[in-house]
Amino acid sequence: MRKNTVRPTDIKLHQKSRILEVTFADGSHFRFPAEFLRVYSPSAEVRGHGPGQEVLQLNKEYVNVAAIEPVGTYAILLRFDDGHDTGIYSWDLLHNLGLNQEKLWNEYMSRLEQAGHKRA
Repeated sequence: MRKNTVRPTDIKLHQKSRILEVTFADGSHFRFPAEFLRVYSPSAEVRGHGPGQEVLQLNKEYVNVAAIEPVGTYAILLRFDDGHDTGIYSWDLLHNLGLNQEKLWNEYMSRLEQAGHKRA
């Protein structure tokens, strides 16, 4: 964990709306759709083992977080209801995803369009 890592002060899972809400000590507050977290999972299955090996995740519109497990004092493991459970979301990663959520979501939508995939 970096020295200047911003730690969360509150994490709430809203399963009905499929939203993970995270508040950080710096006052930032993010609402992450489960689909967003699933398609930006830090796992090798999604990110690959190096640049250019990323795998576009399709048909994740209705995925939900089934469980959240702490990983030490630096991260959480999200278990998704589609069986995906290998991504460890560090505090730094979650904070960065929140800060860049709009840009990343637009990139994902663009990649889906380029692949000819229509969301449900």
